Amino acid sequence: MSTMTNVIPAGTRRPKRHLHPGRPRRGPVVATTVLILGALYCLVPVAWVLVASTKSNSALFTTFTFVPGASLFDNLADLFTYGGGSFGLWAMNSVIYAGGGAVASTLISTMAGYALAKYDFPGRQVWFYAILAGVLLPGITLAIPQYLLMAKLGLAGSYWSVLLPSLISPFGIFLARVYAQSAIPTDMMEAARIDGAGDARIFTSIALPMMVPGMVTIFLLQFVGIWNNFLLPFIMLSDESKYPLTVGLFTLLSKGSGTPSLYSLAIIGSAVSIIPLIVMMLVLQRYWRLDLVSGGLKG
Repeated sequence: MSTMTNVIPAGTRRPKRHLHPGRPRRGPVVATTVLILGALYCLVPVAWVLVASTKSNSALFTTFTFVPGASLFDNLADLFTYGGGSFGLWAMNSVIYAGGGAVASTLISTMAGYALAKYDFPGRQVWFYAILAGVLLPGITLAIPQYLLMAKLGLAGSYWSVLLPSLISPFGIFLARVYAQSAIPTDMMEAARIDGAGDARIFTSIALPMMVPGMVTIFLLQFVGIWNNFLLPFIMLSDESKYPLTVGLFTLLSKGSGTPSLYSLAIIGSAVSIIPLIVMMLVLQRYWRLDLVSGGLKG
């Protein structure tokens, strides 16, 4: 008798066999539940700040609901007229600190990361490990030493005392190195050298355009970090006219114990201060999408 065998044609896929066909898979449900809870944990305080900014002083201290009030425009008018326009001055200072510091830090991080990724020089690994150590070191531990250095240089209390410490970002250099290793082909750099291009020309004409998506990520992280930084400007600055938003809103809260109406100004000021971050996230996200699409086409 001849044995019968089932031959599966080449190119066909075997049907998947479930060990427990009647049992629902819990992995996606659990993951989705955790993500929803995490999103609520992060968004509920923001939602409360946005709702509270629309309430009057009496409604703010008497009720705790997520029903919007009708005092948004009155609160905005009080905010921008407080102290002769102090909030607008604080916002401009934050733009100077965060914008200028993020742009300069992004350029420095890009150049340093590119050099660590594409050049072989003595002590490269030592410098890289030192940068990794800087990533692991909390920034709060450097605030006092930075103040002592700025005081020694005579820069304490000036704009430079907040700008200079934000120029070097170990995490930004690390990201730039990782991105340069994967985004810039070494063969293209060698071909450019054969054609007579120098290192500066290779960096500006070849490497820099390829690193734009990574630079956007570094810029956004630095901007958000400097915009939300409180301890460094709080230690460095003594002149209220040079305060960023974080320190300025803190002064409103500290004065609110004697003047409860300032609590409303601090709340609506917090709501207004997150608008630039939201706008920047929405504007710059297209660079990440472009990077994902280009990476998929390369693959």
